[in-house]
Amino acid sequence: MPATGGLTLFRVRGIRITVDFSWFIVLFLIIIWLSDAFRQELNLDNGDFEPYALAVAGALLFFGSILLHELGHAFVAERHGIKISGISLWMFGGVAFMEGDSDSPATEFKVAIAGPIVTAVIGFACAAIAVLAVGGEEFKDGALTNGDPQSSGIAAMIAWLGGINLFVLAFNLVPAFPLDGGRVARAIAWWRTGSRTSGTRFAATLGQGFGVILIALGIFFLLQGDFVSGVWLAFLGFILRGAAKGAVAQTNITSRIEGVSVGDVMDREPVAIPEDVSVEQALDEYFLRYRWPWFPVVDAAQRFVGLLDRGTADEVPAVERASSTVRDVFAPDSGSLAVREDTPLESILRNEALRRLGAVVATDDQGRIRGVLTIDAIGRALRPQTPESPLT
Repeated sequence: MPATGGLTLFRVRGIRITVDFSWFIVLFLIIIWLSDAFRQELNLDNGDFEPYALAVAGALLFFGSILLHELGHAFVAERHGIKISGISLWMFGGVAFMEGDSDSPATEFKVAIAGPIVTAVIGFACAAIAVLAVGGEEFKDGALTNGDPQSSGIAAMIAWLGGINLFVLAFNLVPAFPLDGGRVARAIAWWRTGSRTSGTRFAATLGQGFGVILIALGIFFLLQGDFVSGVWLAFLGFILRGAAKGAVAQTNITSRIEGVSVGDVMDREPVAIPEDVSVEQALDEYFLRYRWPWFPVVDAAQRFVGLLDRGTADEVPAVERASSTVRDVFAPDSGSLAVREDTPLESILRNEALRRLGAVVATDDQGRIRGVLTIDAIGRALRPQTPESPLT
């Protein structure tokens, strides 16, 4: 999988869209391949510029459809309370980085199927437009880039775009984790068994098997003399098999906390600063006393409203600290700093705020602060348990 870095392109509803450097290599290869295919389809000379223009447009639209696929996952995930830290395009498509896991099989299914639904709409829409423009047989040839449809370049490009999206749809729905079809299979197995761990193991086993099949196909193509297809399939098989094996290894760890909630391991005696106290009081009675880098801030009803860190408090001029309140300077919560106390512990292991701050605030269903969940507490929960070492 690509790293979370890369070149940032833009943001969509606060989600950072990046491209991995491997994306540029694949973009270049697709443009070269498509320009030659379009030139043969449209019976154009080598010096004609149209095939290159169509190839560039087709490649960018293809990756645009991949981005829409990932945005489909992201929007549904965020609707169900799963924060998305970013989306990255890379050599094998795209990936949405989720900071948490689904809390139920139904949520898992909805998030997993959202991307394929977007791809299906794009694929069938392009196919319908191409069929209306050039006819069924010509669309088939254009989608496969192996015929001579005698149509316009735009129609040929749309035909290819429809065909490639339908191919991606079919491939992505293979029930092999971490493909979307594998995530759907995990949701179904989770629903049938009542265990996220069992569902993940089932889907990841299918993923490892599918990876082996792709590797075998790659070797077959290599023996047939098709070097490019052979290397591509074998490499993709290794990637999928490795990701599936990683999911199994992670499951072996997280199975230790299956059924454990945030409330089971959190610190139930949190220290929080009321928002109406002065900055001077916050420094003297909290930061100097406890020596912590930050504190949760609560309103009069003990509802969590944000964080105050030591640096921000220190920046207030000394002569203004007695008259300034914490309400004036704290950082409001945007929804990523707190989790519900009944949230499954395994679903927040990838929480960005947890990694950045070392802890997150636990609240009840009314937003009132109930505790603080630290990385240390999670580490203790993940360690193999003995009768002498309870979770809390």
